[in-house]
Amino acid sequence: MNTNKKINYSLVLSDYLQKSRIILFVFVVLLFLTSCGKKSEEDLILEFMEDIGRFAEKKDLDSIMLNLAADYTDFKGRDKWRSKAMIDQYFKQYRGIVIHVLSSRIEEIKPLEASIQTEVALSSGIAKVFRKLVKFSTDNYRLKIKLIKRNKKWKIKYAEWKYVSLEELYPESLSIFNKIFKID
Repeated sequence: MNTNKKINYSLVLSDYLQKSRIILFVFVVLLFLTSCGKKSEEDLILEFMEDIGRFAEKKDLDSIMLNLAADYTDFKGRDKWRSKAMIDQYFKQYRGIVIHVLSSRIEEIKPLEASIQTEVALSSGIAKVFRKLVKFSTDNYRLKIKLIKRNKKWKIKYAEWKYVSLEELYPESLSIFNKIFKID
C-alpha cells in the first residue's frame, strides 16, 4: 500500500455532493421550464373558441364543420347537417362578417367534456368598415356550449344562443366591447 497518496474522503464526498446539487438544480429548472410551456385545458378551450370565430369570419364552413361533433345538436333540435345548411345560408346572406369574442367563461371542465359560456359581438357588411366612425352597435349573443373531447381534440356537441343587450353583457364582455368600439 502506498502511503504517499492519502485520499481525503471528506473532500471527495464534498465535491461529489456539490456536483450532485448542481445537477439536481439544473434538472429541476428544466422540468419547471418544460411544464410551464404546456397549455392547460382551459387555454386550449379558449383558443378553440377563438379559432371557431376566425373560421366564421373567413366563412370557412368546412373548418367549422370539422369542429362539430358527429352527434352535434343545437337548442332547436338541428343536427350537424341541418346546422351546416343554416350556417351556409347565413354566409350567403351576409358579407363581411366580423365576430368579436368578448369573453368566455368556463363553467366546468372534466377530462372528456366541458361547459362554457361565450359572449360575441357580430356585425356584417359595410358596418365592418365604418363601425368605429359611427359607433356602430352590433348584435350581441351569449352562447352556451357543451364540448366533448374526442381523440385529444375538443369538439362542439351542443350549442344554444340568445341575443343580449349591452346592459345584459357580462362586465368583462362590456369592458372589451367598449375598448373595441371606443365607447366611453
